[in-house]
Amino acid sequence: MAVPGVLARYTTVAALARLADEGSRVALLLHVLATGRGAAFGGLLIAALMVPHVLAAPLAGALADGVRRRRLLYVAGLLGYAAGFSGAALLARPVPAAAFAAAVLAGCCAPLLIGGLSSLLGELAGDRLPRAFGLDATSYSLAGIVGPALAAVVAGWAGALWAVAVLAASCVLAAVILVSLPVPDRRDRSRTRRPGGALPAIWRRPPLVAVTVASTVSQLGLGALPIVAALLAAGLGDPTLTGLTLSAFAAGNLVSSLAYARRPLRGARPEVVVLAGVLAEAVPFALLPAVDGRGATLALFAAAGLINGPLFASLLVVRDREAPAAVRTQIFTIGAGLKVTAAAAGVALAGLATGRGAAFLLFAVAAGQVLAGGAGAALLRMRRPAPRESPAHP
Repeated sequence: MAVPGVLARYTTVAALARLADEGSRVALLLHVLATGRGAAFGGLLIAALMVPHVLAAPLAGALADGVRRRRLLYVAGLLGYAAGFSGAALLARPVPAAAFAAAVLAGCCAPLLIGGLSSLLGELAGDRLPRAFGLDATSYSLAGIVGPALAAVVAGWAGALWAVAVLAASCVLAAVILVSLPVPDRRDRSRTRRPGGALPAIWRRPPLVAVTVASTVSQLGLGALPIVAALLAAGLGDPTLTGLTLSAFAAGNLVSSLAYARRPLRGARPEVVVLAGVLAEAVPFALLPAVDGRGATLALFAAAGLINGPLFASLLVVRDREAPAAVRTQIFTIGAGLKVTAAAAGVALAGLATGRGAAFLLFAVAAGQVLAGGAGAALLRMRRPAPRESPAHP
């Protein structure tokens, strides 16, 4: 049974940390532009912040799986992100090389804020685990909506450096609250925890490899949505539609995540929910080229977001159920890192294909969801030797 209040405190920590992560890119770019360094420098600095999200994921996961006092590690990670992100902003003008180093430091802490925090829920939520993962999915959606908007509003009102300060304070507050969470210390340090050791464990578990591949390939298409939204807005002669479509998707995601937290899908296998959701997401994107007008476009983006909420919460449930104790956090951080990588690749590919138009990209996004769901279903049916590790929590 979960201790009363633990789940609420965890959700607050997750929302504050992820709000800082989502808003940091906007705040950092606005600050760099304000200092006169230019968009190219700002882009490189954001890349220095984002790339370690992926590359450091196995290392951060292995460290979290091996350290005895995990609560202190997560507090250090939150404070490290705040310090690195703030340092990158403060050093951008006087010492650019040091700003890049600070951004890399923050990026190396980021996997603990994303997949790392989610990995703690198996020990914190007790018998309320499905609800907990619904709330965790909500924290991602809320951060995706509020983080960039908060950074932009504060920067416009008081200056970009104040936006950086507000987001850094959000991380610090998350660290203070995290101290109160009953994260148990590890007693068994005899097992070897190597970076990347989670990969064989993922492969040996059909549900886990199925949802990992499906969610990664799906994100390749979903990562292209900012480019798609911009093209749709240009085609309709409505520049504001770019932000509105992405907000509609995020709002749908938020609503369905909250609904899942209130009434989890207990009767369905979570891996099946993930694969069915990925396939279902193809429908609104395939329909979009056939509709015209702002209302229909926003409705279909919102529908895609509504599908995505239970899909993501169920993905977290599968990771929790299938993850062996020895590499538990690695599985969460690697899974999150793969999704970040796929989304970045999706943006890049969509950027290269903008000349083909919005309809082509929408069909490509829809086809990506079908491919993701089909590949996941094929992997789910594959039989492998039974895993030796116990998936029980440490």
